[in-house]
Amino acid sequence: MDINLSEMTVPELRRLQGKLETEIRRRDESARRDVLKQFKKIAADHGVSLDDVLGEAPAKSPAKAATKTRRKAVSPAKGKRVPMKYANPDDPKTGWTGRGRKPRWVEAWLSAGKSLDELLIK
Repeated sequence: MDINLSEMTVPELRRLQGKLETEIRRRDESARRDVLKQFKKIAADHGVSLDDVLGEAPAKSPAKAATKTRRKAVSPAKGKRVPMKYANPDDPKTGWTGRGRKPRWVEAWLSAGKSLDELLIK
């Protein structure tokens, strides 16, 4: 099958593109169904179900699987306050945890040539 794309009009190319995408999608789904059948047969030959092997039900189609959103694992420390690591010598009520951007008072302290270790809360 020889198709000379340079001689086709834009509407003809778009129709061809639509047909190609449909055929690719159809073949992908067919291949997935065939592989799923093979996996189920192998699992059955070993006396287990595919759900037992996977630990969950397999996705029905890639379109449905793509619409599901994955949730990130939440850290057990999320939402908990981090204790202050550095104390402000001018105002003992304020401090810095050592995370994120340095406060202005820390930057001023460092620019004066002093060490960050001097601000450590013991």
